[in-house]
Amino acid sequence: MQPRNMSMSGVVDLAAVKAAGEAKVKAEQARAEAARQGGAAAVPPSRLVIDVDEAGFEREVLQRSTEVPVVIDFWAEWCEPCKQLSPVLERLAREYSGRFVLAKIDVDANQMLMQQFGIQGIPAVFAVVAGQALPLFQGAAPETQIRQTLDQLIQVGEERFGLTGIAVDAEAEEGTDGEAEEAPVPVGPYDALLAAAVEALDANDFAGASAAYREVLSDDPGNTEAKLGLAQAELLARVQGLDPTAVRKEAAERPADIQVQFAAADLDLVGGHVDDAFGRLVDVVRRTFGDDREAARVRLLELFEVIGGDDPRVTGARQALARVLF
Repeated sequence: MQPRNMSMSGVVDLAAVKAAGEAKVKAEQARAEAARQGGAAAVPPSRLVIDVDEAGFEREVLQRSTEVPVVIDFWAEWCEPCKQLSPVLERLAREYSGRFVLAKIDVDANQMLMQQFGIQGIPAVFAVVAGQALPLFQGAAPETQIRQTLDQLIQVGEERFGLTGIAVDAEAEEGTDGEAEEAPVPVGPYDALLAAAVEALDANDFAGASAAYREVLSDDPGNTEAKLGLAQAELLARVQGLDPTAVRKEAAERPADIQVQFAAADLDLVGGHVDDAFGRLVDVVRRTFGDDREAARVRLLELFEVIGGDDPRVTGARQALARVLF
């Protein structure tokens, strides 16, 4: 099964379609639930370094990243630099004691994840923070550089998403964590519909996903996950079947055609060129009047929904839009 919200061309797409607002809300809900239950249980040190495959990616990486930054080590048995880097990362994961979790992915056994992250060579190290993927470095970097990168990652997790890490029970026996009973996940009134929408997205049934999200919003117009999910599904439906090269060529040749500019902006966003997508539509707003200007403004607001209102790129684009409007 395709990992949730990882589609199109990999890691940059995950950052674009997995909106920061949704992840932040989920992180806050998880912390609130843990607080109601007396705090999250401490994990043994062995759970700070985990092997992850395609089947467990959503649970072990995406969901876990709403509690703690997850560093991903893409490696292979035949890779000699990997054998130098991996032990350093594992040691640092235990030393940082719950401020990040290390997920190890064997690229030979998980080709789909390798392709979706756009891995060109290994070792390659990425992070996922509150559902957003970030490239960290490639190759066997010096430990001092790795520490600096990890410190910056942890700071971003704390300042932007309030991720303070997970508690670690240093006295717990290694290797006993796998049998621990997981806490029950609270069931909300719309969980079934939201789950159906995610399954539809995984199957590239964007119309079905949109219908499920709209059903949630008809009863709960403020539902953050449904709003962001609907924006994502509609975006992916619009770009399905488009030829990026042809669309961008046409956009360059026909700058006054707003529909062509809309399609190019959609492809920019899906391809991870968020600032380019926003800039293109702000420019359309600047150059147009009447109904065309309003259509461009509305499309830009829709793309804001995909990324999430807390993202600094959205804040900057909102300011740029205000300048051309007023």
